[in-house]
Amino acid sequence: MWTAGAGATAEVQEPGGKIRSRSTRHIPVVGVVTEDEEAQGAFKTMDLNRVINLLEETDKDDLEEKQLKSVKKLMQCYQNGLPLRDLAQIFKILNLCAEKIENQPHFIESASNILKLCGLPFLKKKVSDEITYAEDTANSIALLGELMKIPNSELRIQICYQQASSSYKIKMAEVGGLAKTMVQSLTLLENQLVEKLWVLKALQHLSTSEVNCTLMMKAQAASGICAHLNDPDPSGQLLFRSSEILWNLLEKSPKEEIIQQLSNLECLLALKEVFKNLFLRGFSHYDHQLRNDILVITTIIAQNPRAPMIECGFTRDLILFATFNEVKSQNPLVKGLKLSNSYEDFELKKLLFNIIVILCKDLPTIQLLIDGKVILALFTYLKKPEKHKIIEWSAAQYEELQLHAIVTLSSVAPLLTEEYMLCQGNARVLAFLEWCESEDSFFSHGNSFHSTGGRGNKFAQMRYSLRLLRAMVYLEDETINSDLCEKGTIQQLIGVFKNTISKANDKEEAIVLEIQSDILLILSGLCEHHIPRKEIFGTEGVDIILRVMKTDPTKLQTGLGYNVLLFSTLDSIWCCILGCYPSEDYFLEKEGIFLLLDLLALNQKKFCNLILGIMVEFCDNPKTAAHVNAWRGKKDQTAASLLIKLWRKEEKELGVKRDKHGMIIDTKKPLFTSFQEEQKIMPLPANCPTLAVMDVAENIRAKIYAVLGKLDFENLPGLSAEDFVTLCIIHRYLDFKIGEIWNEICEEIKLEKLRPVNADKKILEVITTASENIGKMVASLQSEMIESQANQDVQNEQKVYTKIQATHKQRELANKSWENFLARTSNAKTLKKVKRLQEKAIESSRYGEHPPNAIFHRTDIKGLNTMVPSGRVVTVESTPARLLGGPLADTDIALKKLPIRGGALQKVKAVKTVNESKKSVPT
Repeated sequence: MWTAGAGATAEVQEPGGKIRSRSTRHIPVVGVVTEDEEAQGAFKTMDLNRVINLLEETDKDDLEEKQLKSVKKLMQCYQNGLPLRDLAQIFKILNLCAEKIENQPHFIESASNILKLCGLPFLKKKVSDEITYAEDTANSIALLGELMKIPNSELRIQICYQQASSSYKIKMAEVGGLAKTMVQSLTLLENQLVEKLWVLKALQHLSTSEVNCTLMMKAQAASGICAHLNDPDPSGQLLFRSSEILWNLLEKSPKEEIIQQLSNLECLLALKEVFKNLFLRGFSHYDHQLRNDILVITTIIAQNPRAPMIECGFTRDLILFATFNEVKSQNPLVKGLKLSNSYEDFELKKLLFNIIVILCKDLPTIQLLIDGKVILALFTYLKKPEKHKIIEWSAAQYEELQLHAIVTLSSVAPLLTEEYMLCQGNARVLAFLEWCESEDSFFSHGNSFHSTGGRGNKFAQMRYSLRLLRAMVYLEDETINSDLCEKGTIQQLIGVFKNTISKANDKEEAIVLEIQSDILLILSGLCEHHIPRKEIFGTEGVDIILRVMKTDPTKLQTGLGYNVLLFSTLDSIWCCILGCYPSEDYFLEKEGIFLLLDLLALNQKKFCNLILGIMVEFCDNPKTAAHVNAWRGKKDQTAASLLIKLWRKEEKELGVKRDKHGMIIDTKKPLFTSFQEEQKIMPLPANCPTLAVMDVAENIRAKIYAVLGKLDFENLPGLSAEDFVTLCIIHRYLDFKIGEIWNEICEEIKLEKLRPVNADKKILEVITTASENIGKMVASLQSEMIESQANQDVQNEQKVYTKIQATHKQRELANKSWENFLARTSNAKTLKKVKRLQEKAIESSRYGEHPPNAIFHRTDIKGLNTMVPSGRVVTVESTPARLLGGPLADTDIALKKLPIRGGALQKVKAVKTVNESKKSVPT
């Protein structure tokens, strides 16, 4: 057998056909011969051309004896291994010996001895020999496959027995295509079991290489080997080695091609018989493992919809084996058959559930699923574990099978709705969901893939039960949905949602988010288009939606399912609230529109379209506009400003042509995107939407137009000049879009070389001209707005400059006053001059004529050199000195003495005016 020389393994067959491997000693890939070893005879040489010439001669009497002696001498010469440089000639000698076997049987021994030498490491004298003689080596090894055609059992076995290193020789075998010739030789050995087993053993080792697997695939190895899986073989090696080869081919070569090779009636019949035999009569651990391997290979083949699984009867048998434990069957195949709780039988049960999911994708399988009562069998797992009941599975195994069964139901039940309803499917699922929500003591093991996140709780069972309900609801089968609503599903699911909020912790966050998302999707499916169901959803349902919408926006980036939950929430607003006026009013009352606009302000493109669609529908409610206008975002942003900002961003992404101020550039095509510019207009059937029509659905501009239109384009708060420029375009969006469609009609008429009648031609010209005029009018209005804003900016700038000038004037006056003050205080002459001017001014301001008998009093004190009007004013302390040591000692009055001036009576100090004379003198 071609096994690995370096790190090789030897296989031992045990009673019963089981194969066990053990490691053998390591053999070097290529032996390196030093000069000392060559001197000692390790690298002997001989005249190989003489041997070849001798073997090619045919006309001498004693020729055979001479030829045998020359080959024997060759064996003695190369007993330490074959040199790479002589390999091509030695294999030519081997081929000549093999050709003589049929007429001269004595050459069998010579050929076998040469083959034994091939099992030794190849010898090299130089490091470069491996590269230099690579082609010769590859061709020589490929010759071994050709020798398999010689009808001699001993020679074939010897060829298969040769060892090959795991590196160099295997690489040369790949280059030479040995695997392909070995596969082809199988057709010569159909009735020769021993030789076939040796070839399969060689192919098993060769199939560990991807290159060899590809060569085997091209030789149709998969179908050739699989078709003979059920051939008689007392040792059991044929089935074992064939299944291993098939596994390697599926793993190391193009999987689709192997599946195609196996998807024929002959292969599937062989797989079916092998599986049935192992399922019904296999008792050893090895048999059960091999049975499961065959089932996995069958599962892979079943993924091909063209595989004749039904025609060969395999599908019917698999359904029977999957359900006989749960549903009593009269079929003699399973009479008295029972699965144990061993690991292999447990894996078998899961594999059978899995293959049912794959088989149900083929619609003709549905009748077989009905006949096999698959729905009823799977529903036997949809119940709480019963205490003190002896079952064939352990608690952990039963939990895993339960989850597998629910997952399988999610795929099968939507195809078998009648059987689902006959089995009271809705009632069973809701009862199981109620148990999942209950406080019953239950410890989930959480060991399997399906129970991830559900260890120690019933979240895993709840998750897959809700998936099953979601699959049934989204069939939009009114019988199923009505039955669910009559059983109180809406109220029950709202209750489950609330409970998951209270029970969840950080470790279970991901699974809880998935559960909540599924609940909202189920509620959306039930309530859509049904006002009475929306009323049942009511305020409790609105409350859970509002709770989700208040989620911290930073969590949307965590990747734990918050995005999916938010999508489900927005969908439930659309399906469960809109159209039901009490729910809409309650949503508005609880500031739901504010929360929607907060989400819109996050500027996440994946949510914008859906949120704007909801906003459009909500704006039909007359109470909505006030809420939208009242909303304020960051930096006091208004809803109108936010929508216009989204419009500008959308147009930038779409490549719409605008100038730096946001004005229209092309008045003929004011809404054209870069994609529309690139695409050429083509004549289309009337039922196919054009580019202009598709543009409405593919971006958010139409929704922004609809929302602003329902808010009325007038009196929108918080808009800048740039916003007003953009608003001009939004206001005329519908007119522009109609103009686009008419332009497309005109272009299609030209492309189809149609000539409209004069009346139609004039109408088309009027329409296109009107559309262009609207564009020009909007562009003109935008120019006026920009010009007006520019003028306003100039005026505002002038006001700022005026304020600056006034400030500078005040500073100049203050500086001049200070200079005058310094002049008066530092120069006595200046002070006297100013004093005279002051007195003169006072005198000139007095009344000129004096009434008779009038008494006039002086208002100044002579001799004062001050410019400030003076009076007889005395400041006294309001608190006597004798009180300073009393209880007021720590007060501001005691600690701080402030002079009090006229008009400050409310302060701490008191002011008293003392007149020298008792006359009334003005102070």
